[in-house]
Amino acid sequence: MEFIPISQPSLGELERRYLIDAFDSGWISSIGHYIEELEKSFAVYCGTEHAVAVSNGTVAIHLALEALGIEEGDEVIVPDLTFVATANAVRHANGVPVIVDVDRETMCMDPAALARAITPKTRAVIPVHLYGHPADMDRIMRIATARGIAVVEDAAEAHGAAIGGKRVGSFGRCGTFSFFGNKIMTTGEGGMITTDDGELAGRLRFLRDHGMSRERKYWHTEIGYNYRMTNLQAAIGVAQLQRIDSLIEQKRSVIERYRKNFSGMRRVTLNPCKPGFKNTYWMLCLSFDGWNEQSRSVSMAGLKERKIDTRPFFYPLTDMPMYRSPIHETPVTHDLSYRGINLPSFVGISNEQIDYICENVIGLLELSRS
Repeated sequence: MEFIPISQPSLGELERRYLIDAFDSGWISSIGHYIEELEKSFAVYCGTEHAVAVSNGTVAIHLALEALGIEEGDEVIVPDLTFVATANAVRHANGVPVIVDVDRETMCMDPAALARAITPKTRAVIPVHLYGHPADMDRIMRIATARGIAVVEDAAEAHGAAIGGKRVGSFGRCGTFSFFGNKIMTTGEGGMITTDDGELAGRLRFLRDHGMSRERKYWHTEIGYNYRMTNLQAAIGVAQLQRIDSLIEQKRSVIERYRKNFSGMRRVTLNPCKPGFKNTYWMLCLSFDGWNEQSRSVSMAGLKERKIDTRPFFYPLTDMPMYRSPIHETPVTHDLSYRGINLPSFVGISNEQIDYICENVIGLLELSRS
C-alpha cells in the first residue's frame, strides 16, 4: 500500500481549463472576471446578497472584525476547540478573545457557555462550524441578537453545511470561509466573506484594497490592507464551486464507508451529525474513549509506520501559551481534543484504502486494550 495522505485536493479538467483561460487573458493578479464570477456565484450558493473574495480564511475573519469596528479592548467570544486562526484574528484586530467551551453533541460552541461569557465589553462572537458540522446557530443568534452582539461565522471548514436547509455563512452579520488546499473547495490559498449587509460589503471591499478611494484613484483615506484574491485563484474556485455538490456527496460516501467499518467498535465515535443539521464532513473525526495524549500519539505513530497519515484534533486554545489562563474552564473541549484524530477522507480515496485504514486502526485499538 502506498502512503495515504490525510488530504489532497480534487482538481480536474474544468479547473485546468479555467486556470489556463485566466492565464491567457493576462489578468493574473487581483483584477479579472473570474473574481467577480466567484463572488457572485458563492453569494448565491450561500444564500446571501454579497460575497467578498480575500487572500485566505484568516484574513477573512480579521477583515470582518475590522469592518465591524472592533477596537482595542473589545471582547470577542470564540470556542476553545478550533484552529488557532480564529483567536489570532481577534488579536490582529486588537480585540480580546474570550474563550468558551464547546457542546459535546456538535463539537461546536456551547450556546450556554456563550451566554455566561457575555459582559458589557462583548462586541462580537465567532461560532466555528467545526470539521464541517454547523454550530447551533438558532440559539447563538437568539442570544447575540438580544444583546446587540455581532455574529461572525467561521465557516472555514464547512462549505455547504446547513441547518434546516439554510447554509452556513448566511446566519450571522457575516460568514468567513477558507479555500486552503485541504478544504472542501479550494483555490490553493484564498477565502471569502459573505453578508446580506450592503454597507458592510462596501466597507470590506474598501479595506481589502488598501483603503483606496473609489472616486480618486490611488488616494487613501484610511490604513487598509492588501487582502485581495488573484484572478488565477478565482478561476480554480469557479470550477470548484460548479462541482461542489458532487464533492460534498463524495465526502459523505467516504464517511459512510468508515461508519460501516467501525460499526461494531465500542468506545469509538465518529463525526457527529445533529438531527436537522447537514454536516459536510470536512475531515473524518475519530474519538476513542481509551486514548489520552500519550496513547493517541503512540497509535498515530503506529499508523504512520503503516503508511497512513493522521492528524490530532485541534489542541485547546487555552492550553497554548498566548491564550492560557487559569480562569478558563472548558472540560468538554479538553476531553474531546486529546481523544481524537483525523483520518484520510479526501475526495478520490478508494474503498480499498479506507478498508486498509480501518483494519489497521482497529488492530491498534484492540492492541491498546490488551
